[in-house]
Amino acid sequence: MKEYEVVVVGGSAAGLTAAITAKRFYPAKKVLIVRKEDNVLIPCGIPYIYGTVGSAEKNLIPDSVLEKNNIELLIGEVEKINRNGKTIETDKGDTVKYDKLIIATGSDPVVPPIKGAEKENIYTVKKDDKYLTSLLAEVDKSKDMVIIGGGFIGMEFADECKKNRDLNVSIVEMLSHCLMLVFDEDYCKQGEKLIKERGVNVITNERVEEITGNSKVDGVRLSSGKTVKADLLLIGIGVKPNVKIARDSGIEVNEKGSIIVDRYMKTNDENIFACGDCCNKISFFDKKPINLMLASIASNEARIAGANLYEINRTNEGALGTYSTVIGDTAFARSGMSISEAKNNGYDIVMGQAEGPNCHPGCMPGGSNLKVSLIFEKGTGIIIGGQLEGAKSGGELINLISGCIYKRMTADDIATFQMGTHPALTASPIAYQISNAAEIAVKELRQQ
Repeated sequence: MKEYEVVVVGGSAAGLTAAITAKRFYPAKKVLIVRKEDNVLIPCGIPYIYGTVGSAEKNLIPDSVLEKNNIELLIGEVEKINRNGKTIETDKGDTVKYDKLIIATGSDPVVPPIKGAEKENIYTVKKDDKYLTSLLAEVDKSKDMVIIGGGFIGMEFADECKKNRDLNVSIVEMLSHCLMLVFDEDYCKQGEKLIKERGVNVITNERVEEITGNSKVDGVRLSSGKTVKADLLLIGIGVKPNVKIARDSGIEVNEKGSIIVDRYMKTNDENIFACGDCCNKISFFDKKPINLMLASIASNEARIAGANLYEINRTNEGALGTYSTVIGDTAFARSGMSISEAKNNGYDIVMGQAEGPNCHPGCMPGGSNLKVSLIFEKGTGIIIGGQLEGAKSGGELINLISGCIYKRMTADDIATFQMGTHPALTASPIAYQISNAAEIAVKELRQQ
């Protein structure tokens, strides 16, 4: 029997971060990661295997990071947690004793109950390099690909699969716009416009009722009765928590199938913590349950769980949700609430919007337009959300907006904070989008 003070089950974004954090906070403790995969993929990089990156092998987290942090690794799928004896058992016959256990088993793709879903050439987005390599081979030889789901995964896969291929790609989305679960309508429309310009067929307000073909998919029948040709189908509508070993061991799971944790990431067993897609989430704004599964949230929770194993060092203030994607060379990002979400949650809001080049002058190499929208609560002036579209530099700018939301800054705080600017790196200090968007909101707040 192997013995370790800290054992982490799962080696992706949450598990790896939790193990590294535990080692940093408790350097004398022996830390072990137990994972079923031989190789661990960079989760958010998976769509780019099919275009920009080119292979699953180039989208792996190197195991050298474990050695660098003095963390040991055991390959095997955990099949049982014995809470009384404080041991875990793997499918390969290993038994490991722990003092503290972190469950970071992640999530599995959702497959809706569609007639014909058992046919060949139907794929989901599994975090398995061999599986994804087989999908790459099918993408390379297919003529007509249909993607069910117009969220980030669907849009990114569509964009990447079109690169350097004579491939017909269609997205089928049941909502009125792609990306509608994340962005407000004007941003969604711009995203759809760009993906269409790149040759992707976008079908909205439609649901796939049946997958047609004999043993292999040859198309999909939509709720309107229309059919779309497909020799390859990708289902990308979301994921569900992987909690089987937790549930089987008596760890409490909520009605939505997520491990219940407190604000310290502790389960109902004082020696077992959980983080990432497998555990429940609460909103940063009202502390109510929400369904957000992002690698960034998983890593944040992992830093809390790993730090709290032997003493309370951090608390989870809830997920505010910070997202980003790119279509072609155009970034789309959001943090906090959208306009529609804020209104649906009863907020009286004020918005400020500003756009301009991301460098100064705009003719500088790499210059591109960047639009920023900021949302503030009318009564307090506190920022509750932000969205942007345009230059790729927006991918980092949204993190600044996230920090403003997390620290509950007001429109006046943001309008007057001291930024650093440079012609080749940022917008002009006169036209800095965040400051100007906040200033516009301040004007409206003062008028009211």
